[in-house]
Amino acid sequence: MLTHLTIRNYAIIDQLELAFNHGLTALTGETGAGKSILLGALGLVLGDRADSDSIKQGSDHAEVVAEFAINQLNNVSVWLVENELNADDECILRRRVAVDGRSRAYINGTPVTLQLLRELGEMLIDIHGQHEHQSLMKAVVQRQLLDDFSGHRELMENVSNVYVELKLVEEQLEHLQNSTSENNHRIDLLRFQTQELDALALREHEVKDLNEQHARLANAERLTSNSQQALDMLQQNDEHNIQSSLARVQHSIQQLAELDDALEPVSEMLNEALTQVDEAISELQHYTDSLDLDGSELAEVEQRLQAIHDIARKHRVEPETLIDVHHQLVQELNDLDHADERLDELLKNSAKLNQRYREAAEKLSASRKLFAAKLDKKITQAMQTLGMRGGKFLIKVVSSASKTTAHGVDNIEFEVTANSGQACKALSRVASGGELARISLAIQMITASHSKIHSLIFDEVDSGVGGGIAEIVGQHLRALGTANQVLCITHLPQVASQAHQHLRVLKQSRGKTPRTQVEILDDKQRIEEIARMLSGVTITQQSLAHAEEMISRAENS
Repeated sequence: MLTHLTIRNYAIIDQLELAFNHGLTALTGETGAGKSILLGALGLVLGDRADSDSIKQGSDHAEVVAEFAINQLNNVSVWLVENELNADDECILRRRVAVDGRSRAYINGTPVTLQLLRELGEMLIDIHGQHEHQSLMKAVVQRQLLDDFSGHRELMENVSNVYVELKLVEEQLEHLQNSTSENNHRIDLLRFQTQELDALALREHEVKDLNEQHARLANAERLTSNSQQALDMLQQNDEHNIQSSLARVQHSIQQLAELDDALEPVSEMLNEALTQVDEAISELQHYTDSLDLDGSELAEVEQRLQAIHDIARKHRVEPETLIDVHHQLVQELNDLDHADERLDELLKNSAKLNQRYREAAEKLSASRKLFAAKLDKKITQAMQTLGMRGGKFLIKVVSSASKTTAHGVDNIEFEVTANSGQACKALSRVASGGELARISLAIQMITASHSKIHSLIFDEVDSGVGGGIAEIVGQHLRALGTANQVLCITHLPQVASQAHQHLRVLKQSRGKTPRTQVEILDDKQRIEEIARMLSGVTITQQSLAHAEEMISRAENS
């Protein structure tokens, strides 16, 4: 629910901070005091279009912050998690509009697009009346209201799950059918390519081994020459070689170590070095003997590498990946060779899923029509109590054989007439804003316990009514507030007296500049405000007594 609203530099508001409670909150005030400004500011933070003209004169920006408690709104928490927007028990929306027209939106301190802000806003508050947030006009909301009221979640999930399976199979089928005309040419190409790779018979790691072998063979003469030179220096030079010199030095130090033990470690290290030199000579000799200066092996290696590189260029890949390419081509060829079998399998699967989908959708349609009739009756009865005698509400559920969606095959539309003898028309074509607001109230009264949106705002629901009907409207709003948060802008004392919380909107002037202020009324102030609404400018003792009686009657009912 909405817990706090902060408005800065918006229209004729300098700064305003409001706290809201659960239940029914009445907003009253004289015409032009700024009640619509509050709704405009709230709409802005919920994602409405920004207008730089709404910025208070002399300010460079306007800002609205709305705080919501979402601990009981699981769908909102899930949405926040999915969008990585820090889902705690509190959700803070902020909107900032600059004089140059630029607008920035934030959810829990994170910058977001206006689309995301609007999407979340529609999950948090539903505004009914003569303003933009009339979600009941949307077909998706009408369908959702009926489904929520019906409670057939299992039927809906069954339709949705089968639909997902069906779409997946249809996509595979379409891809396979679209490629059929190209299959023959593709099969010929794949056969040629796989045969060529079969003939190449490339082994795992062969390219790496061939490159190493080529480097060795291409430099065999240099390797032989330098290795032989090293052997000469180590051993084979009769006049001077490292092995002999090191042996003489080691022998000399060993004799000295017999005279002084301190040289024993040196003697041992020289002995180890001599051993290492002997082993190095042996290894180097073996390596030199193994070198082959025959150019035929080099030619064979170069020819093999050339063949591998030629085929790799054809496939536009690195030589090292040819084995993977070979496996992929073989798999694709196998799939195409069995395409007819796969096509038959998909067609049978598609037919089965279509049958399952139609059966599931028919069950959902039957349930919708059953509960639509029940909801029609309940809302029609509620309309009679709201000053629309003879009014009628009708939910049209029309199934379409050509329609296939995750939500079924039904087109659902709310229709209504406010007067006896007139044909029902689509809810979106109801001309009177006051009638629409009261129809919305009737719908909400019946469906509120099933709705996922628990903060409702009614603007001017008392338009065109008075007396006993106005009191009934107030009673319905108060009842609606027992399970929801309801904010109601009203001019009628019969409605305001039913509120759990009462806010008065005032327009004050500082010099020539008007300012909007909002007061949270205590018990005494509330009686005075309702008395003003009863009697006008002059508040009498009689109107005060009447106001007190109305409040007492509402609280004790």
